[in-house]
Amino acid sequence: MVSFPNCKINLGLRILRKREDGYHDLETIFYPLPVRDVLETVRADELHFYPTGLPIPGDPSQNLAAKAFHLLKGDFPQLPFVAIHLHKNIPVGGGLGGGSSDGAFMLQLLNSQFQLGLTPDQLMTYAARLGSDCPFFLLNKPCLANGRGERLESLVLDLSSYSFLIVHPGIHISTARAFSLCTPSAEGPSLKDCIARPVTAWADSLVNDFEGPVFREYPVLRTIKQQLYDRSAIYASLTGSGSSLFGIFEKGNPNAGGWDPDYRVIVLP
Repeated sequence: MVSFPNCKINLGLRILRKREDGYHDLETIFYPLPVRDVLETVRADELHFYPTGLPIPGDPSQNLAAKAFHLLKGDFPQLPFVAIHLHKNIPVGGGLGGGSSDGAFMLQLLNSQFQLGLTPDQLMTYAARLGSDCPFFLLNKPCLANGRGERLESLVLDLSSYSFLIVHPGIHISTARAFSLCTPSAEGPSLKDCIARPVTAWADSLVNDFEGPVFREYPVLRTIKQQLYDRSAIYASLTGSGSSLFGIFEKGNPNAGGWDPDYRVIVLP
């Protein structure tokens, strides 16, 4: 069985406060985009994981697609083993949520393929156990996220009349390190109010709190953001804690040429 996990971007991200459990309360807007991995499962005698496409660093057993299988296997011992083929198109470690998407889509795929009978609410509970961003990919529509990112409120937000350009410079930024550089603050306008304004006004109000400290550590990211504006982006931002940046353009306007050849540049016309 095959599915196609997609990526997301963050339209603004505010770090409101540090919690007693060590996590942070956030406010962000998740917006899905059609950059997709390919995830396939077939029955097997034992669990296998076959990655192709972009390199996936780290222990394969810690991949969220494999962890999703083990999570369900713990509650459904009858779940057959599978061979997992994951073809990566979404840049890894770039704030695009590809790993979280793979994990969430794996839960859906196994539930459908082996008729486990899990309800949407039950799938959301499993997804939250996998990772903070995973529940979003079960809804997969624009959402305001609070808490660790798992509390979701659907939004009416349609950017289909715009084009997107995503730049991933190949830098890996530790999320824990990025959080350690930030000073939480609940001051400022809500992101929900910000995105209610025209897209042309977002550059003056829609902020990602990671940008200041992360740009100081990696000045090239500030340069990339400015290059997006130089190419006539209406709005440009870091997504998540980076290192990917995106620009929103008038339809058909983004120019993908002239970037550093080591960057991964994706155009969504």
